[in-house]
Amino acid sequence: MRKIISFMHISLDGFVAGPNGEMDWIKADEEIFSYVGKRISEGDTSLYGRVTFQMMEGYWPTAADKPNATRHDIEHSRWYSQVHKVVLSRTMKDADLANTTIISDNLAEKINEIKQQAGEDILLFGSPTATHALIQLNLIDGYWLFVNPIILGEGIPLFTGIKDRIKLNLLNTKQFACGVTELNYTVDRQ
Repeated sequence: MRKIISFMHISLDGFVAGPNGEMDWIKADEEIFSYVGKRISEGDTSLYGRVTFQMMEGYWPTAADKPNATRHDIEHSRWYSQVHKVVLSRTMKDADLANTTIISDNLAEKINEIKQQAGEDILLFGSPTATHALIQLNLIDGYWLFVNPIILGEGIPLFTGIKDRIKLNLLNTKQFACGVTELNYTVDRQ
């Protein structure tokens, strides 16, 4: 069965965005882009909430075409155009969205159907609201967290409304020169 892995930048105090959704505190450099690029290149399905999908859709389809496109822009743009995208949204319609599936109801049932399909792990990019919904339904199988060296004090938390403990197993860690630490966990289902 495929697994859903939540990929998120997070502050040391557990926030994924500032109080107004700001993400200008996230550190991402060529070392991180290269590391992430290698891992996501193996993926064939990405999962987004509506807001994150619209942000991604507004940039990545044409990022490689810009005159100042970086190697990361070109590689990620190519990956983004090929990967199957799943979007959780009650308001979007899937008309004219190539290679995209919109899930607007029966979330647990439809996500479990996707998890049963052949393919690689499904990467859930950002999308705090979607992440909260999937955590509540016990559908996230792992966390790929990039802890940034900052304390925000307030903002949008990664973990909120947790009813039951979620035990995790640490797979590995990686320290980046910019001060970010990657923590890679799987959910312990035993």
